[in-house]
Amino acid sequence: MEGFAVQLRRKGLRNTPQRRAVLIALAEAPHSTVAELAAVVAQSAHRTTGEAGTPAVAGVDGLSRQGLYNVLDDLTRAGLVRCIQPAGSPTRYEVRVGDNHHHLVCRRCGSAEDVSCAVGAAPCLNPEEHSLQSEEHKGFVIDEAEVIWWGICEQCAGLNGVVKADASQ
Repeated sequence: MEGFAVQLRRKGLRNTPQRRAVLIALAEAPHSTVAELAAVVAQSAHRTTGEAGTPAVAGVDGLSRQGLYNVLDDLTRAGLVRCIQPAGSPTRYEVRVGDNHHHLVCRRCGSAEDVSCAVGAAPCLNPEEHSLQSEEHKGFVIDEAEVIWWGICEQCAGLNGVVKADASQ
């Protein structure tokens, strides 16, 4: 929690219980949707810590859905949270920012996992140089490439009897 308070102040944001609660929830449950975050934040507001029985994150009891969206918008604009928007899936949020990573998304359950970029520095994928010199793209500066690999996660594959593709063929 101390780390999040410092990060909020460095980004010029007030260190509010709601912002800390969302950052803590995302650290515990990366790639969460708004609905999932609302549940995690509500649960954390009712958890107690220490002998005094104080809330784990004081002051977040009753964070409205609109309040949650406002917090996520603030944190995303400040660069403390990244949102990913897989096609046909709800927007997901994570606190892993500032690196160049991609995602695996399960077609069945929607779970997402991080995949580090093999190349390293952002954007890690570049369009052909001549296309960036065209009139329509002239002056466009690329700073990120986002890749989403789709498939079936191990849990869904096991539940549904999906046979993994043989990589040797």
